[in-house]
Amino acid sequence: MIGWLDDPMPAAVEWFDHRVIDGVAERSFHVVGTSGDVPGVLWLPSCWSTPRPLVLLGHGGSGHKRSGRIVELARWFATYAGLTAVAIDGPYHGDRVSAPLSAAQYQARVAETGIEVVLDRMAEDWRATVDAIAAMGLAASDQLAYVGMSMGTRFGLSVAAEMGDRFRCLVFGKFGLQQGAAMHEGMAAPERVARDARRISAPVLFHVQWHDEIFPRHGQLALFDLLGSVDKQLAGYVGTHAKTDPGAIALWRDFVVRHLALVI
Repeated sequence: MIGWLDDPMPAAVEWFDHRVIDGVAERSFHVVGTSGDVPGVLWLPSCWSTPRPLVLLGHGGSGHKRSGRIVELARWFATYAGLTAVAIDGPYHGDRVSAPLSAAQYQARVAETGIEVVLDRMAEDWRATVDAIAAMGLAASDQLAYVGMSMGTRFGLSVAAEMGDRFRCLVFGKFGLQQGAAMHEGMAAPERVARDARRISAPVLFHVQWHDEIFPRHGQLALFDLLGSVDKQLAGYVGTHAKTDPGAIALWRDFVVRHLALVI
């Protein structure tokens, strides 16, 4: 049911523009995080009765919480798998800035703040978001999945390391221990990435674009090796960083649904 929309909300959450499209309820929100407001969007089946497993969706660089692939995945999970999904804007992306920034601009801001500081803040923002949604009975806080490529993996690694066994599975990729010359040198944090990777224990599906020009393949394979998960799978696809085969997206979805123990 969608009666939760009329219930009093905790002070930590402010809700906006609710709508239901083709059976999927969607509503924007802000959660009060340690570094300020965290803008996000929640999707869930319009008919539900118990807290559902929650899929966290991390967007890539220069994207935002309503990027095409994020919305497509969120609506698919809600429609075909009965899952709740949530996305938040990354640092210096989406509604966290007054106007969109280029890759060079947002990377410079991250570097100025300090990449490890930004990683810690984003992990806390995700934790605050999950806790707020779970406290309202909209999701099960210990039945989580994460899907995010590229920048989505950069931040997802820290989130997964911090939130530990609350995650049932993780879909990462298009990211590694080394970065190409076009990326701001202040974005590099190989020791932190390696440390977070070793702390991860949930099953992982790792997506590699074999000719990735932004995150070289050897650095991605090295990151895969460091992941602490006993259950981890590598899926390689021909093409550069921006290419994503439709079959790969289906693989991500099936991996999440299987590990959240739901039947489509």
